[in-house]
Amino acid sequence: MANRRIVIAGTGSGVGKTTLTIGLMSALMKKGYTVQGFKCGPDYIDPSYHTAVTGRISRNLDSWMLTEEMVKEIVSKAGESTDISIIEGVMGFFDGKDPLRNQGSTAEISMITESPVVLVVNCASMARSAAAVVKGFQEFHSGTNIVAVIANQVGSEGHYHIVKSAIEQGCGIPVLGYLKQTQELSIPERHLGLIPSIERGELKPFFEKLASLVIKTINVDELYKLAQAPPLVVKKPHFNKIEHRSVRLAIARDAAFNFYYQENLELLEAFGAELIEFSPLKGEILPERIDGLYIGGGFPEEFAQELANYTDTKNSIHSAIKNGLPTLAECGGFMYLTESIETTDGNKYEMAGVIPGKVKMQKQLAALGYREIKGADENFLLKGKLIAKGHEFHYSTFHPKEEWKHAYLTSGIRSEQQEGYMKGNLIAGYTHLHFGSCPELVENWINKCKEYQAND
Repeated sequence: MANRRIVIAGTGSGVGKTTLTIGLMSALMKKGYTVQGFKCGPDYIDPSYHTAVTGRISRNLDSWMLTEEMVKEIVSKAGESTDISIIEGVMGFFDGKDPLRNQGSTAEISMITESPVVLVVNCASMARSAAAVVKGFQEFHSGTNIVAVIANQVGSEGHYHIVKSAIEQGCGIPVLGYLKQTQELSIPERHLGLIPSIERGELKPFFEKLASLVIKTINVDELYKLAQAPPLVVKKPHFNKIEHRSVRLAIARDAAFNFYYQENLELLEAFGAELIEFSPLKGEILPERIDGLYIGGGFPEEFAQELANYTDTKNSIHSAIKNGLPTLAECGGFMYLTESIETTDGNKYEMAGVIPGKVKMQKQLAALGYREIKGADENFLLKGKLIAKGHEFHYSTFHPKEEWKHAYLTSGIRSEQQEGYMKGNLIAGYTHLHFGSCPELVENWINKCKEYQAND
């Protein structure tokens, strides 16, 4: 591993971190480098762009959900055989779970991974004041290592030189370049159309255009030099794969279901699972000789009509779960297992019908935030006093038909509440779990799959 990694941080949300990160990745690829992407925080969308640009699976880094050791291991392992790792920040540099601490922030990730930081500043309507902004970020916490600045949203090349001279004089670090206000660089199909667009290759021209613009106005070679960082020491690896596969686990994966932390999948493999992917959106039935099922989040509401039409797929999943197949369904997967999804236009589509009740989409956000997760009684994943961490993010609400057992007791910023659905060997809910926060739950799942295998 070449020990080059750099954090692309922002002064706040909306300063252009994602666009700039993708542009830098594409520009470095154009120069012949092998690039590994990372994203701070619980985000599934931005890493999919990184993956599309670099050809390597991007990883999430989260210092609230994961230990420092695991964060280091993810960076070290994924960065092997690459020239440089690019870590995209989340929100503002110091924004995290707690306004009084760095926990969960981009700043904390930069310190854990001992990575240099490039600060992205929206310089619209600013001149010398840009230096004051940068100076504040430099001095706010002594443990961070801001090595350079990129000016975004400048009005002209002349405006850029004003900002550059002010920052370099007042802050003592280089300004590597700029992107203009007038450049149309908004990412196409930012949310719901993302996965299909990437799979069809429709974003490649955009990536190429972005690379050309970045190379033209940003000193990518200097950024590469500044990315030099010390090697990371990993004391106890968590992701070493075992050779013997003891169980076969089906993974629903397509444009409707694609929200998986890569580390979740790799931990399943590390504990002995062979992962078999299938696509409900293509009408594929559950694979044969399966000992467990994982249906992740995604956008089933965007493909509700197609999913509803594949009766054989729904029946195969319904039958297997009713027969005791150990199953975890998260958010979109949970929605798919209910009786129906009602979209915002009032149309209703029949789903797998395992969970008695329906899901209704709404235009306003229903839940957002980190969650600390305890298992309800009889939850085979989170037995006893085990606690996992994860997050919720959804626009739908669940309307049950009858009384039901909740799967989790979750706590967020404001309250503790019961969440999800549990019956037999099915555990489902809106909560996205990060298995790295509690690897014991993976072992529990594999053991439950072995029990099912022995009794099948």
